[in-house]
Amino acid sequence: MSSPFRDLDDNLIPENQILGYGRTGLVILREETAVKSSDVDIEMNIKSLQHEQAIYQRLGRCTGIVSYLGFSTTTTELAFMKNGDLRTYLARNGSPNKSLQLLWFREVARTLAHIHDRRVIVADIASRNFLLDSDLSIKFCDFTESTKMPLDTCMETVDDEGYSIQADIGQLGAVIYEVVVGERCGCDLFKDVPPTVGRAAWPRRENLPSTQSIWLGPVIEKCWTKGAFRNARDLDTSNVRYRTTKSPSN
Repeated sequence: MSSPFRDLDDNLIPENQILGYGRTGLVILREETAVKSSDVDIEMNIKSLQHEQAIYQRLGRCTGIVSYLGFSTTTTELAFMKNGDLRTYLARNGSPNKSLQLLWFREVARTLAHIHDRRVIVADIASRNFLLDSDLSIKFCDFTESTKMPLDTCMETVDDEGYSIQADIGQLGAVIYEVVVGERCGCDLFKDVPPTVGRAAWPRRENLPSTQSIWLGPVIEKCWTKGAFRNARDLDTSNVRYRTTKSPSN
């Protein structure tokens, strides 16, 4: 069955080749490669795609980030992740066993530490922006909203219009909550911000769900408490301690 989308030769793209569609364009499957393309008629989308390419190049190769295979002016070729995005996987399969959850959380914390070491603020961390490979290893993807800071930036103090490593950790806490509880939880950085301000703000605690009596509740709560984790390495260490002191049961 064909989709309403067409390729550069004006041919209809089969629906089973479409992996996703976002603000900057279409992601299609081509010979076991995920190809992210921008609408050549929309200059803003092209600039956004090229901005993301620069982020991938800054981050370099990392096991916790989807591998980029090639770039052009209007396309980005990425490794194909067979199990799709985390949000869709959870909706179809439910939360996995706790051992796998801890593996995921440690991997994303370590990867986030690497991203911050490379002086990048992710800014848009959500379950839809993690992909799962055939072995269920988890990887960051989609850096269209990310900011590339100067290499001499002190990441523990920098604030880019409200976005910071603390904001990244807070959003990651919402992803951990979604995996553990099985319910989506938005860490909305603009919920109480007037439209004229245009600056992200730390969410009020009453706008986030309770973490009492849930597995990893104390870890999630610290993610949502600004400054409780100094950086993503502290979050990884906390997960290690949790695994050591409270061995997960399936």
